[in-house]
Amino acid sequence: MFRNQYDTDVTTFSPQGRLHQIEYAQEAVKQGSAVVGVRNKNYAVLATLKRTTSDLASTQKKLFPIDDHIGMAIAGLTADARLLSKYMRTECLNYKYVYECPMPLSRLVLRVADKHQIATQRVSKRPFGVGLLIIGYDQQGPHLYETSPSGEYWEYQAMSIGARAQSARTYLEKVFETLDNCSLDQLCRHAVLALRETVAALKDMELSTKNCALAIVGKDLKFTIYEDEDVLPYLDVVQAASLQPMDGQSSTL
Repeated sequence: MFRNQYDTDVTTFSPQGRLHQIEYAQEAVKQGSAVVGVRNKNYAVLATLKRTTSDLASTQKKLFPIDDHIGMAIAGLTADARLLSKYMRTECLNYKYVYECPMPLSRLVLRVADKHQIATQRVSKRPFGVGLLIIGYDQQGPHLYETSPSGEYWEYQAMSIGARAQSARTYLEKVFETLDNCSLDQLCRHAVLALRETVAALKDMELSTKNCALAIVGKDLKFTIYEDEDVLPYLDVVQAASLQPMDGQSSTL
């Protein structure tokens, strides 16, 4: 990608029908550290890879609780994600105040997507440079959604966004048909194993309790974040899987 006469603002179409500023925002999502989401009939799980700008700094926050039954993980600009998370929390509180029940996830995701889309249609705004994986549990069961800076959104059984996310998606494509019958522990292991694929090609990085975090929501389970030593049992599974051939990964779960 490079600068041209059609990318000076977000409302100008190129002769090919493209909005370059939106494409640049989607590139910002691809530069963020990887996020993996999976779900089955009862639970939804997020696995994130946390980055730090320096050995002296703490890691960037990747998981945001929204309500007791909803949470999200982000890839891209953390500052944009903070603004969106505040908006989502406000929407959940307003809905609960008016209707006296938790907000359905599909309705919240639609409103977030509309907020993304407005930023693509006004000269005074810029697109949000962040992609979201949103999980939740409502009367229809567990859900996993992705939102894009373009204002589009999709529901998935399993998905990954961020840097080298295609490696994780390749793993998920092999196992997604078995996810519905997985236990919660097996679902978490699949999420961590998919996340491992995004760092497998990096010689100077591997999954550890310092850079990996999990979040779970589901039936009779509020949105809960697991960090540090709480993720160690799942990282042990990754360690065991790395000692086996690729074809034998699913047999360890």
